[in-house]
Amino acid sequence: MARIKRGVGGLKHRRKVMKLVKGFRAARRRNYRVANEALLKSMAYAFRDRRVRKRDFRSLWISRINAAARRQGLSYSLLVHGLKKSGVSLNRKALADLAVSDHKAFGALLDLAKKASQK
Repeated sequence: MARIKRGVGGLKHRRKVMKLVKGFRAARRRNYRVANEALLKSMAYAFRDRRVRKRDFRSLWISRINAAARRQGLSYSLLVHGLKKSGVSLNRKALADLAVSDHKAFGALLDLAKKASQK
């Protein structure tokens, strides 16, 4: 049986790792062993933070809506409660966009929420 030399596959793997750590600093870019650990960590962080990004944006939208609502004398919770009562189903992303870009439309929604929460 012929002997199988396995150098090519390993070299391919190391090249792939070194290509992926191109923008890293110091030994994390030059030394394969350190680079491989750094790459594994970075991939784990990337996986985790794709989920965290969704939470971060939701809290940003809530902050923006709350700030815009409080300028008009209504809290975020009362606004959301009033909108739900009046049957308006806008998500927080759309509400935050209206709060920032279209003050007139957001004001109309605030009035709607105020009327619904007073009933």
